[in-house]
Order: sequence, then C-alpha cells, then structure tokens
Amino acid sequence: MAEIINAEGKTVVKTDARIDTFSAATFEKELEPALVQGVNLEIDCSELTYMSSSGLRVMQATMRTVIRTLGGQMKLTHVRPEIYKILQMTGFTRHLTVEQA
Repeated sequence: MAEIINAEGKTVVKTDARIDTFSAATFEKELEPALVQGVNLEIDCSELTYMSSSGLRVMQATMRTVIRTLGGQMKLTHVRPEIYKILQMTGFTRHLTVEQA
C-alpha cells in the first residue's frame, strides 16, 4: 500500500516494492487523493524494485494528469539503477525529473 505524506508544500507518495500487472490498478487508485490542482507531486521509489509495463502506464497517466491537466509538477526520487534504466529506455527521463538513489 502506498503511503501519502503532505509536507513542505509538496505531496510525497511512497511506492511499494512492486508496481506490476496485479498491483498497478491499486497503486493508481491510491494516487487519486494526491492529484489536486497545482500539486507538487514527488513519488518516492526507494522501496521500488520492480515495475512492469502496467506500472509505466500508471506513471504516464499520472504525469499527464499532474502536469498537463492540473498544472502541477511531478518527479520520481530515490530510483534504483535498474528502474532508472527502464525509465530511460522508455523516454520518461526526457519528460520528467528522475533522481537516482
């Protein structure tokens, strides 16, 4: 279960260890309360060890909602090298701030 923390003008969402076919819909649902107008969203990926294409879809949908629809900002932090590589290969690092662990 994702943990949502509101502090210092931003919303931080801590992921679980996996965002895969089975957990992606739940993670997306858990993100909904964090999606508010002008949000400064940080997704803390320090626990994330695996992300499938379903997880990438959730990240893409969240990015579009936060940045384009709500006019906010979004970044991924504490991203492990193996997850960063996937984000880089799929083009996320060109459109989103991604900070490695």
